[in-house]
Amino acid sequence: MPATPRRRYVWSAPLRTPFRGLTSRDGLLLAGEAGWGELSPFWEYDDAESATWLRAAREAADLDFPPPVRDAVPVNVTVPAVDPERAREIVLASGGCRTAKVKVGQRLPDGSVEPVEAELRRVEAVRAVLDTLHGPAVGRIRVDVNGTWDVDAARRRIPLLDRAAGGLEYVEQPCATVEELAAVRRAVDVPVAADESIRRAEDPLRVVRAEAADVVVLKVQPLGGVRACLDLAEQVGLPVVVSSALESSVGLAAGVALAAALPELPHACGLATSQLLTRDVTDEPLRPVDGALPVRRVAPDAGALAAVAAPPELEQRWLDRHDRLAALLDGADA
Repeated sequence: MPATPRRRYVWSAPLRTPFRGLTSRDGLLLAGEAGWGELSPFWEYDDAESATWLRAAREAADLDFPPPVRDAVPVNVTVPAVDPERAREIVLASGGCRTAKVKVGQRLPDGSVEPVEAELRRVEAVRAVLDTLHGPAVGRIRVDVNGTWDVDAARRRIPLLDRAAGGLEYVEQPCATVEELAAVRRAVDVPVAADESIRRAEDPLRVVRAEAADVVVLKVQPLGGVRACLDLAEQVGLPVVVSSALESSVGLAAGVALAAALPELPHACGLATSQLLTRDVTDEPLRPVDGALPVRRVAPDAGALAAVAAPPELEQRWLDRHDRLAALLDGADA
């Protein structure tokens, strides 16, 4: 990678709906010779895990993305753990998405998992809106558990959610470990997708060897960039869904570039998440039209950057974090 200095901007924006326990999202943008990259690992991630996120940001800033084989990427609407009425509103405002990813397995303040009845009402509401917008059985529903169930809970809940959805496309990361995923996959008729077991694993190919998934979810930042993801997709040999890490449109553009470069793309991707931000870093954010995102680079705008400028303490925290990660990454590459 070139060693030339890169301009850095820190952004912060509230979320429209709490997501993953967050009420706001923030990150750092890098300007390089090829364009813009984003560094936005979640704050609970340590420096060792976050370094690959910087590798992805540098790739986006310094190198052209691989050539695309498609000019638009179909995407799903993401429905957080909200009440049925809010779920309906989110799908109606999705820009024509025919696939919905519904969050389930939400942790409550007391540490327990959300009751299945609430999950079923949310999924049923999404099913009703998709049927109204696109016709019965046209829209697809997938659920994302983020690994919060144990195997017994997954065996009980997946068939119920499958019926409520009129047939689930797949269930994403129902349990935390590869062994648990494999057990669930053997126990239910719904396909299983692996997310955390890929992006937070020292050995992402364990999922394949254990026959623990039918689909893999790839995220550009956690896995070190578009090219690293393309290499991993080839090794895995399973259908791929490209998903976001709740980035700004600068970060989402790298995910779109990955999805556009994959030889096959059988499923809608989880990249339509800019709507979750109250403001983006650009006046032309990546938003779906007829259920798809265009394949294009994104550059921030001065006015938009000013509107999402991080407060001084948060800005310094990100600059310090970037410097630590850069030292770690440059030392490993030396």
